[in-house]
Amino acid sequence: MSVPLSILDLAPLVAGGDVGDALRRTLDLARSAEQFGYHRYWVAEHHFTPGVASAQPALLLGQIAAVTEHIRLGSGAVQTGHQTALSIVEQFGLLDALYPGRFDLGLGRSGQAKKEALRAAASAAEPAEEQVIDGLLIPKPFSWAPIFASERTALVSSLLSQPGAEPLALNEILDQIDGLLAGPYPDGKGNEVTAVPGAGADLQVWLLGSSGGESARTAGARGLPFAANYHVAPAKVVEAARAYRESFVPSATLSEPHLMVSADVVVAEDDETARRLAAPYALWVRSIRTGLGAVPFPSEEQAAAVEWTDHDRALVADRVATQFVGSPATVVAKLETLRRVTGADELLVTTITHRHADRVRSFELLAKEWAG
Repeated sequence: MSVPLSILDLAPLVAGGDVGDALRRTLDLARSAEQFGYHRYWVAEHHFTPGVASAQPALLLGQIAAVTEHIRLGSGAVQTGHQTALSIVEQFGLLDALYPGRFDLGLGRSGQAKKEALRAAASAAEPAEEQVIDGLLIPKPFSWAPIFASERTALVSSLLSQPGAEPLALNEILDQIDGLLAGPYPDGKGNEVTAVPGAGADLQVWLLGSSGGESARTAGARGLPFAANYHVAPAKVVEAARAYRESFVPSATLSEPHLMVSADVVVAEDDETARRLAAPYALWVRSIRTGLGAVPFPSEEQAAAVEWTDHDRALVADRVATQFVGSPATVVAKLETLRRVTGADELLVTTITHRHADRVRSFELLAKEWAG
């Protein structure tokens, strides 16, 4: 198909494994992804998460670049609320200096999004009902507000920024990043500084978002490519795509909108095998949505031994129902529905299984079916 297929990797830990195992598996998967023909390989940024090792995208991307040759690499996403524009530009400028022209700088809003969620929860109306749009399930929205308001989240936030620090507004930090990349950076008083490394780096800047809010609108208004997260917030993906396109203004970067949409997938030789491999996913999502962070991904036997309450099932229902699981033909049909409904120009898939070989095989089967 003409629509490129790319990978988002969390460098997941699995039950019985450790961080070193997770990172070595990411390097192996990246090499395989390049051989399979995937267009991009992005890594996420997550902190204080027992089951995820991708806390520092730039460091991990440098290791991936060293073991691959040409696949585009990127962040999905660097959280702008946790760093200065200069630190972001220097990190990715260094990567570009060593491996020129291969990097996407994907940016997210982090701290700002949490504040918005809390404000929205305080005045929220009854959430929209589940619907199906041209074959694509759009579930009821999930509210993160109780987790964002928790004492654990307050502890995490206190360790992610200096005391009293407030994240810059999205447009302000984007202006700084653009200025530092263009270099030199002036202050309007005759002074200027140059980011070394960073100035002149050949980076493709993206914004990522999970709704039709500020990230989608800002990406459109600035003429940037945008990635919408069906795998994180399936209820909001159509809204996000619409807001991005309606806000779009042509730029030196893009003459028309460019949208990538993500999805959780598990592919195996047949539907039954894929469902078995994907069975621990519900337990993994439950650990996220109880506010403790993703646990190391369980084995199928561990997942089967867990007793579930009705509350547990409701907590994860939207994510389980919107994970695309099955044979190559089954999953490709679902991805094509997602592409058609959202009008995506690219698709970004993420997969977690307990056994590394099953994960690599899932991506291999999908790539062959997608290309075929």
